[in-house]
Amino acid sequence: MSITHRGARRSVRILGVASASAAIVLGVSGSALACQIGDFKAEAGCAGDKGQIVITDTDGSGTKAHITVFEKNDAVETKVAEADVQGSAQGTKTPIDVDWKAKTTYSIEVKVDSGRFHFDQRINPDLTTPAEACKKEESPTPTAPSKPTPKPSKSAPAESATPTPSVSASSSAPASAPSNAPSPAAGDSNLAETGANSNTGLIAGIAGALVVVGGGAVYFGMRRRGARGNG
Repeated sequence: MSITHRGARRSVRILGVASASAAIVLGVSGSALACQIGDFKAEAGCAGDKGQIVITDTDGSGTKAHITVFEKNDAVETKVAEADVQGSAQGTKTPIDVDWKAKTTYSIEVKVDSGRFHFDQRINPDLTTPAEACKKEESPTPTAPSKPTPKPSKSAPAESATPTPSVSASSSAPASAPSNAPSPAAGDSNLAETGANSNTGLIAGIAGALVVVGGGAVYFGMRRRGARGNG
């Protein structure tokens, strides 16, 4: 059976189309299984009060990658966290604990060194965190203003500790009238002068003796005078 030129051309055309289609399919599948920097995405998140940076890896080849997080402060970069991630065609999310600061820029480095994939690049653009951090600072509870302590009032001056000399009883009492009774001799007792301790008896005895002596003298005088008259 002979093959005509027309049939040959037709066969070649069909083979070319099939080859091109196979190349396209292989190219697309190869791209899907390639590990590249475009497979990685970073975002800031929170787990309660705990800050996290979540890496999403859509690498269908499942190649392991090492992630390093840098905090950027002007021209200075500080490494704050690192972890290994492994993606999938559906996309795998891996949270990395980072106590990130609000309104701060972080640079994410992706390093792959496994099998036929080797690169060290950073996710573009850098990650800028939200305006509020996960853990909000508690504002201090306002306290009621304290009442001013009243100043002590000026008290009246204290009285002098030195007692004012008082008028003694002897000076305030009126002087007693002079008494005709003889004052007790020195050394006598301080007992009150009563009839039992006064000199009234002695004085009366002396007066009686004087009366007797005077009476005797009068008697003898009259007797002598009478004797003279008789003689």
